[in-house]
Amino acid sequence: MSAGSIIAVLLLAFVGTPVLGLVFKWVDRLLTARIQWRKGPPFYQPFADILKLLGKETLAGERASVGTFLLAPLLGFIGITVSAAVLWAVVLKPDTGFVGDLIIVVYFLVFPALGIILGGSASGSPHAGLGASREMKLVVAYELPFILAIAAVVLNAAGVEHAVPSFRFAQIHDAQSLSGPLLGSVSGFLAFLCAVAVTQAKLGLVPFDQAEAETELMGGAILEYSGPALALIYLSRAMLLFVMPMFVITVFWGGLALTGWGLLWTILKFVVLLIVIVLVRNTTARLRIDQAMTFFWFVVTPVALVACAISLQAFRGS
Repeated sequence: MSAGSIIAVLLLAFVGTPVLGLVFKWVDRLLTARIQWRKGPPFYQPFADILKLLGKETLAGERASVGTFLLAPLLGFIGITVSAAVLWAVVLKPDTGFVGDLIIVVYFLVFPALGIILGGSASGSPHAGLGASREMKLVVAYELPFILAIAAVVLNAAGVEHAVPSFRFAQIHDAQSLSGPLLGSVSGFLAFLCAVAVTQAKLGLVPFDQAEAETELMGGAILEYSGPALALIYLSRAMLLFVMPMFVITVFWGGLALTGWGLLWTILKFVVLLIVIVLVRNTTARLRIDQAMTFFWFVVTPVALVACAISLQAFRGS
């Protein structure tokens, strides 16, 4: 990539993604308010919340491991930012990239959850520790079907191109340019459904908000956070609300376009995914942690395995 492209990617990752994430957070809160027959917050409210927290004092409990406790939110922010940078690079230059860039994004998308686990464990609070334990169990439950869903897409893309499977965004982009969105196939659609379910869990939204569970744990893993550290957690989650749909659209739904009618189609994709996320959040009840793990292991994982089997059969047939 040229120097100009690198600068554009960094600006989009460090500035564009936080801004778009906070805008998405406002849309989330507005839709939630409308569903509950409320007016909802003004447009600037998520930005005001972050700015207000930045002016507050950061506190840590007497039993907290202060270093780990304060660095944990930064870990999640770094993971989201790196993932966003790779995805923006794919959007700007679809044919570029590097071997395993898809794996890099999947790897760094785990960092926000790891930050929650480390922060809750280091806080010294029993409520936060229990929330961290629940977050760890969720990660163990949903990462396997997520990886299997992506593997199904990789096999599907290789079959379309009659090439060796590669964990590169470029191959997925080229396959979708040839045959349309990969979710148009049976295996791609099944993998897409699995990815949407995992997205809800990665965002920590109902029915997979067991790590916070305000009515049970009073905030759970993030209970002890305040000030700039809490602002960084909220900002990371807002960014994730944009980055996860961006990832799903890039891998399963034909990718993103930033010009012409393609831009309108891209916006519509984001709106559809965001509406699904908000509707699920507001129309379902929180599952117990054992129910959530059972759902991912015995419902989502088998579906992802079926998608992989179908994609593998199609790849061998090609």
